[in-house]
Amino acid sequence: MNAVNGRLRMAVPNKGRLAEPAVELLSDAGIDVELSARRLSATARNIDLELLFVRTDDVAEYVRDGLVDLGLTGRDLVAEAGDGLQPILDLGFGACSLVLAAPIAGPIQDVAGVAGSRVATTFPRLTREFLQRSGVDAQVIEVTGAVEVTPQLGVADAVVDLVASGSTLRVNGLRSIATILESEAVLVAADPSVVETPPVAGLVTMLRSVVEARGKEYMMMNAPAGAIDAIRRIIPGLSGPTVMPLSDPSMIAVHSVVDRRRLWDIVPALKAAGARDILIVPIEKVIR
Repeated sequence: MNAVNGRLRMAVPNKGRLAEPAVELLSDAGIDVELSARRLSATARNIDLELLFVRTDDVAEYVRDGLVDLGLTGRDLVAEAGDGLQPILDLGFGACSLVLAAPIAGPIQDVAGVAGSRVATTFPRLTREFLQRSGVDAQVIEVTGAVEVTPQLGVADAVVDLVASGSTLRVNGLRSIATILESEAVLVAADPSVVETPPVAGLVTMLRSVVEARGKEYMMMNAPAGAIDAIRRIIPGLSGPTVMPLSDPSMIAVHSVVDRRRLWDIVPALKAAGARDILIVPIEKVIR
């Protein structure tokens, strides 16, 4: 561990789309830190952890150079760095795609059509690797800032850029013709084996518990004892539903963890199977 005085150090984004969700994740995991508007670093009150707030693009470099033990950044930036860093945990937010896009009304209709053209991007390494794998020879132009406007400015014929909903592409008259990489926020380390050390293992366990709990609900209900097989088919849960007897031998209590997105289907099916007094509550953490 490269920490100072035995304290674990982690680099997190200081601004941008990953910054606030990162702080929220750490808070939900029970990490107690006091943050200021002009934060550069913060020390947790309840565990030996120091957070360093840096540019999202610099997180991978901090980890690679050994300035921190762990980093929180995008999978796309880890892949672009190309220095052997390994994600050790997917964090469940910041989902986006790195895509090859071209003008809707232009001549480029597929990847092969990019041959001989100019491709603007902030991801030159990944772009060159993708073009090489695709057998396409094109000029890669590294730019900073708004990549999607470069075709309008005559700087490029196509772009490689991150998209979430795709609305920015459409506004600028572009359409995706290939997906290069699916990305989300990840926890990264220079050496994946660091996750086996007690300080890192404990932190990863708590972060994973929050990630796995998000999007899930805890469901409790009463139901006829004869309905248990039908209920098991409807809500298998993490390890199957928990079934408990009630004072009335003809009734049972059933507890289970369910995906929030399935509630619209699950609740009517449970009621049809005879379940009643259904209670649904949020889950903060799931520790396996």
